[in-house]
Amino acid sequence: MTQATDHHDDEAPEPDTSHLDDVEDGCGCAEVWEHLSEERADADD
Repeated sequence: MTQATDHHDDEAPEPDTSHLDDVEDGCGCAEVWEHLSEERADADD
């Protein structure tokens, strides 16, 4: 008897990264920090 190895029931769901959609691929942590800070400032207005 063989078991299927493609069961994904035990895997965690993918995290929501939509808050990083406007950040360019390959940017550094400073750019991510700046983007998140700007988003937070816009939300406070």
